Amino acid sequence: MSSSQLIRVAVAGASGYAGGEALRLLAAHPFVEIGALTAHANAGTGLGEVQPHLRGLAHRILEPTTPETLAGHDVVVLGLPHGASGQVAAQLPDDVLVIDLGADHRLESAADWEQFYGSTHAGTWPYGLPELLHAPAPGADVAAAPRQREKLAGVRRIAVPGCNVTAVTLGLQPGVAAGVVEPTDVVAVLANGYSGAGKALKPHLLASEALGSAQPYAVGGTHRHIPEIAQNLRAAGAPDVTLSFTPTLVPMARGILATATAPLAAGADPEQVRAAWEAAYADEPFVHLLPEGQWPSTAMTLGANTALVQVAVDAAARRVVTVTAIDNLVKGTAGAAVQSMNLALGLRETAGLITEGVAP
Repeated sequence: MSSSQLIRVAVAGASGYAGGEALRLLAAHPFVEIGALTAHANAGTGLGEVQPHLRGLAHRILEPTTPETLAGHDVVVLGLPHGASGQVAAQLPDDVLVIDLGADHRLESAADWEQFYGSTHAGTWPYGLPELLHAPAPGADVAAAPRQREKLAGVRRIAVPGCNVTAVTLGLQPGVAAGVVEPTDVVAVLANGYSGAGKALKPHLLASEALGSAQPYAVGGTHRHIPEIAQNLRAAGAPDVTLSFTPTLVPMARGILATATAPLAAGADPEQVRAAWEAAYADEPFVHLLPEGQWPSTAMTLGANTALVQVAVDAAARRVVTVTAIDNLVKGTAGAAVQSMNLALGLRETAGLITEGVAP
């Protein structure tokens, strides 16, 4: 598709956090025209009532999410609850680019889906993490490793990764691809903003419960992002993955700070570690390895499609330590969708996306 043509995009689930963030980015995209906006419970409501920050679209009325409403668009973005995207996507034509912000089509293993989500697997779509490394050829440098972006050109279905998955994957994958970390003892602990839990009204998400408090969730190997992280690290070259994953809600609206560690591989030189991360991300527009001594914070990525990474070696513990910051709603969700959309349609990968955050 030529960048001289406007791309008509519909957003289903436009009243939610993910759908609203997709709209915020798409509204500023130079090659996009916003089409139908749909919702379920909020159908018939003005967008300005549920997304009051989207001033240029506040007058739009949310329509029901039906195949008829979504017809006639070049791109359909699905910001729907887990389990709902598969049914809607099955009713859309094959030549429409459908981008799923939910989990329905991320996993390659039907058994993993059924174990962690408890329903029938809807199938696997091309994976929307352009920077995902695939195992380099034997003896090749990490810089030469194939990237997932090469698999996105021309596709008409895209599964956007989970936000936690993006943070942990981008933190660890250079070490896996370079063979300098041992992926059978990975430990990841994350601080997560509340928008990652969605807009559903639940007692533990109320301000009276959340402000001034940090609370873990999905502890003990139960979080649904675990098989997806393992899938990505295997793609990067890990023969096997064992992961202890613990997310914690902290009192901020958005952002993820992921600390992920793994043992230094036998025979690996600590001097090789930083070189692997530098090689992996030297030319990436949105994933940046920070200068030595500077550590990521969520504030540095607020509103931007960036992942900021730092890596160090704990010599006493012989573990590689990575810290990665992202905005869960941008690089973790909607930004990845727009980035992948650009690649699928032959547009400039960076179109409509920024690397400058909002501070203070």
